[in-house]
Amino acid sequence: MVIIKILGSGCANCKRLEVIARKVSEEMGLEAQVIKVMDYADIMNYNVLTTPALVINEEVVSSGRIPAASEVHDWLEKAMAKK
Repeated sequence: MVIIKILGSGCANCKRLEVIARKVSEEMGLEAQVIKVMDYADIMNYNVLTTPALVINEEVVSSGRIPAASEVHDWLEKAMAKK
């Protein structure tokens, strides 16, 4: 199972990132758990200064922007290859 975390306050960009991550993982047929992290203390534990941020299996792969679906796809493939 892949653990995907969306770090942010719940703003529109955070929600867009969540939609992209869910859609890509579903299209790939992955068993994934998507977790929203909205507590700033928890976000700071990832050393993220700008949100939204995307964390896959505890690795920060993006912050401060909304990545393209193709980027998320590549990151998820790499995460699966590490297992």
